[in-house]
Amino acid sequence: MIPKYRQLFNDSFTPEKYQEFQDDIASDFDYLPTFRMAETPFFISNELKQQLLDGCQDVIDLIQKDNFKELTNKSLELNSKVPNEDEHTTFLAIDFGICEEDGKVIPKLIEVQGFPSLFNYQYVLYDKFKAHYPFLEELTPFINDISPEEYLKIIEQAICNNHPKENVILLEIEPEKQNTKIDFYYCKRDIGIPIVCVTELIKKGKKLYYKNEAGAEIEVKRIYNRVIFDELELRKDLKMEFSFSDDLEVEWAGHPNWFFRISKFILPFLKGKYFIETTLLSDLKEIPEDLENYVLKPLFSFSGSGVIFHVKKEDIEAVTEKELYILQKKVNYIPIVQSPDGKVKAEVRVLCVWRKEDKAPTLLCNLVRLSRGEMIGVKFNKDKDWVGGTLGLFERE
Repeated sequence: MIPKYRQLFNDSFTPEKYQEFQDDIASDFDYLPTFRMAETPFFISNELKQQLLDGCQDVIDLIQKDNFKELTNKSLELNSKVPNEDEHTTFLAIDFGICEEDGKVIPKLIEVQGFPSLFNYQYVLYDKFKAHYPFLEELTPFINDISPEEYLKIIEQAICNNHPKENVILLEIEPEKQNTKIDFYYCKRDIGIPIVCVTELIKKGKKLYYKNEAGAEIEVKRIYNRVIFDELELRKDLKMEFSFSDDLEVEWAGHPNWFFRISKFILPFLKGKYFIETTLLSDLKEIPEDLENYVLKPLFSFSGSGVIFHVKKEDIEAVTEKELYILQKKVNYIPIVQSPDGKVKAEVRVLCVWRKEDKAPTLLCNLVRLSRGEMIGVKFNKDKDWVGGTLGLFERE
């Protein structure tokens, strides 16, 4: 999208440099991420950047409406409600497919999540790319051209909310087994908070504790929540001393209720040029004749699980809990990233945080996924190169 840098990068690229880039990341913790790291950043033009920002603002405008909680209360009725919800989400991830419409490139909202993403890994990824391709110093992944130091400070404020680091934990289910654990490692290194499994928490009355490396019990005052309820529901084997539905004396960095409120649940409410026609199955008047132009998605799944891409009439009829599914018009992802052998599709996730006292979310950084398959995702890109996770780079303001 920025021809100068695409040419520079492709001319500089070799498989050996890609291996060195991976080795550099693996060297930090003697661990190579299990997800595929794409060979290249996505160079985002000023025009596309402005479109992404406009689309994000439209989403934020909905979330900031006075009646937003009322609009989304049903999402909690359909799931487990957690006590002590805060006024607004702490994290916001807004996903746009880079598409083509009427012959023009346009971002289309694919998904939105009130849940954290790879905030710490993306920050490091920028440094790694610059180390191997020094000319990338001229570009930035940060939305408002903030410095890496400012970025990290804002992330720390959102996660810790001024609590001592030892009283803030990153909480996950068996964190050492998660695909995203590289982000946990960087969070622990750069923010300074411990990583704790849900089975390691000790409950005493309304308080939670964990044991530090010296074996001392430390009170948990704030939880940086990375637990996905989908996985928690399936893990009947986990022995936990607490339940998320308990009334606890703890703050949440990413209160679990926002995972449900800000999700595919709000897509039918969003209208405009950056949004896709989306209908809740329970609101569907009749099944469209041209189902080949639609995709069927569960509202609250994570990482694309349960999505039916080639929808048949019987798939829709087979859904019993129709209030838990959406039918969404397909969009035309445009192959846009020039690789050594053809063009690759892209999806951009804009990463935002909303600190407790702020009036609105702060747009910070991004995450990009590249794909050669019909959808973005691992199963559509097996044994392919120039696909996987990366970041978008903007021209400096």
